[in-house]
Amino acid sequence: MSPSRNDKDISVTPAPGGPLALSLTPRLAQFASVARHEHVTRAAHELGIPQSSLSRALARLEEDLGVALFARHGRTLSLTPAGRTFLASAERALAAVEQAAEAVRSDADPATGKVAFGFLHTLGWETVPELLRAFRADHPRVRFALVQNYGDAMLERLRAGELDLCLTSPIPDAPDLVTRRLDEQRLRLVVPDDHRLAGRKRVRLAEAAEESFVTFEPGYGMRKILETLCAEAGFTPRIAFEGEEAETIRGLVAAGLGVALLPPPVFPRPGVRELTVTAPRAVREIGLAWQAGRPDSPPVAAFKKFLLGRRGQLLRAEPAHPTPPPPTLEDT
Repeated sequence: MSPSRNDKDISVTPAPGGPLALSLTPRLAQFASVARHEHVTRAAHELGIPQSSLSRALARLEEDLGVALFARHGRTLSLTPAGRTFLASAERALAAVEQAAEAVRSDADPATGKVAFGFLHTLGWETVPELLRAFRADHPRVRFALVQNYGDAMLERLRAGELDLCLTSPIPDAPDLVTRRLDEQRLRLVVPDDHRLAGRKRVRLAEAAEESFVTFEPGYGMRKILETLCAEAGFTPRIAFEGEEAETIRGLVAAGLGVALLPPPVFPRPGVRELTVTAPRAVREIGLAWQAGRPDSPPVAAFKKFLLGRRGQLLRAEPAHPTPPPPTLEDT
């Protein structure tokens, strides 16, 4: 009988740490100590356990493995060839556990620990470097693992435990995440400097209904905001080009390939005009997100407190008109 289209082949990869590994792991340090001392009594003293308990543990270990690990010579022991082979792997495993323990202790250290922090591309030029500079003034040795990505991808990494905190927009509403609004940022309609609207300071978004838009790819927060604001203005944007980075999009606008809705630039861009959108209210909220129920290490808790303390002060002050229109044209 041939399988139906709904049938699926399922392959199962054994999880690390099967029954034998779970049985052997607690006894690796005991075995290594006896191998080092070649004497059960001295090893038992080092480990702080009764000699009889250690002897029983070694006998059970050899029984589980099915091989003799030690040759007995009265009160002393020596490793068999199988014992030497097993000792090499046991010492590597114990060293790996010690390194892992040291790594997690180091990452949680209040003074020198690590924070895995994600943020949007559009916050990477100035906002995030300034935040880190200000935080490290009081926490100079805290380390950061920085991830710059678009919103949906960052939230996936947050849920996977790869990030401790992230700055994102729009602010997600999800039961598995905790979010706090930190600030908002005015958005501009960016047009080529020879565009029919280039002489204006302010426009309604509906006035761009017939334009082609250059915008971000699906999944980016700014793409969702554009579509939402255009729907409020009564139209669906016609997408001409999609990109991943705000300044690239500005460059495409300067080349005459469309208009764009973007946050203010860090530096004025030649070839474009940045117009205030009066209706609908064109802003994006910037929020801080973290995984619900996940305990914070001391450095993460300190950085979270620092960010929450900067509500309403996260973003730099915007220039009134980064690229002012020609003074001879009437503002309408």
